[in-house]
Amino acid sequence: MWDLRGKRLLIVGLGRSGLAAARAAGARGAALWGYDAKPADALGAETAALFGGGARLCAGGAEPARGMRFDALVLSPGVPADLPFIRAARAGGAEVIGEIEMAFRLGLGRCIAVTGTNGKTTTATLIGEICKAAGKRTEVVGNIGTPAVSAARADAGVGSAPGADADGDAITVLELSSFQLETIRDFRPAVSVLLNITPDHMDRHGTMERYAAAKARIFMNQRAGDFFVVNRDDAAAFALSNACGATVVPFSRRGAAGAGAFVEDGRICARGAAGERIDLCGADELGIPGAHNLENALAAAAACLCAGIPAAAVARALRAFTGVAHRLELVDVIGGVRFVNDSKGTNPDSSIKAVEATAPGILLIAGGYDKHADFDAFIASFGGKVKRLLLMGATAEKLRDAAAARGFRDAELCADLEACVETAFRSARPGDTVLLSPACASWDMYTCFEERGEHFKRCVKGIKEHA
Repeated sequence: MWDLRGKRLLIVGLGRSGLAAARAAGARGAALWGYDAKPADALGAETAALFGGGARLCAGGAEPARGMRFDALVLSPGVPADLPFIRAARAGGAEVIGEIEMAFRLGLGRCIAVTGTNGKTTTATLIGEICKAAGKRTEVVGNIGTPAVSAARADAGVGSAPGADADGDAITVLELSSFQLETIRDFRPAVSVLLNITPDHMDRHGTMERYAAAKARIFMNQRAGDFFVVNRDDAAAFALSNACGATVVPFSRRGAAGAGAFVEDGRICARGAAGERIDLCGADELGIPGAHNLENALAAAAACLCAGIPAAAVARALRAFTGVAHRLELVDVIGGVRFVNDSKGTNPDSSIKAVEATAPGILLIAGGYDKHADFDAFIASFGGKVKRLLLMGATAEKLRDAAAARGFRDAELCADLEACVETAFRSARPGDTVLLSPACASWDMYTCFEERGEHFKRCVKGIKEHA
């Protein structure tokens, strides 16, 4: 357990996770300082109250006074760790960690941690539902939207092995991004999950090698008695298992050989401790569409079985689960036209999977913040299924040019999301689908993909009111 009494902490980045870290640290007796690039009047009253105002709150990009010493800096995921004042604090002896590491040290108990380029939220949510179906007290936190530190509790203990926490029925499920994994130090989940690795966040990591290395940190502290669940069908992800000290449990939708969870004769199956085949449910019984969601279901099943969840609870939750908001979410059907919200499609590979899971006759809304992604494979995935491309945001012209280079010319630049939805509906015919799957992050126009998805829903509601 991390004793914070009297410790001097600088919380860097005062968004959702930063404020949660500040609340937790303040409640445990730490002396707090805060930093954020936003001006003080944009941070709100709670922020000023947490840091006592004055010199303890460094807002508007103003750095802490030179020579100030801290015991630790707690970085929010979007903050680069090489800012000059962070380097200076580290040189002065301060430990630099993230909110995930802080939560683990304060007590998360037994953890199942999920990462990957795509599918993290669906898989983490499904794992949570399986654990709940088994009667476990379950928290699903992290990149999914709830700060991990909000689940930390004094009776949980620090450790990953079953029984390490006082409440043996408690499990913490964490969705972890590459940004969050960059700042872990001691974090050790009982079960880690790596779904896939495809190009993303090149504006932050620079190369695929550095991006993969950040993902691999999820198992860096695991050892004998822990489990690493990994996609056998994803070469980049599976290659990382060579460096893992935990028991490697592959999952595969293409074959059963050596897999801990697999598809056989149309059935979702798993391998028991003695090598026996465990039949869970039919692949066609899943309530979430697409081959990528079949992989997510296999990963969730394998992770939960590794955590000791009974197969009956796994099977029951697999059949009942219908997905998460903003991921292939059916919003409405108006005049025979389906409106599907896939705002969580924040990179090309994620949106490729959305196109693959949607029937032909797609009017696709895409574009947003530029993460320096290559859109060639995204355009190639259209394969006659996409009728029109409605583009918005910072990458609109880049996407239009990429489409034209591959011979797709029915692309239109729109002023905003509302204009995209209206234009798509005017062009649609009964049986078509207006699909929001941007292949880009939302940060040029929105604070998060959830805000973008909610705006899409309001736009669809407006169409229905005037149809």
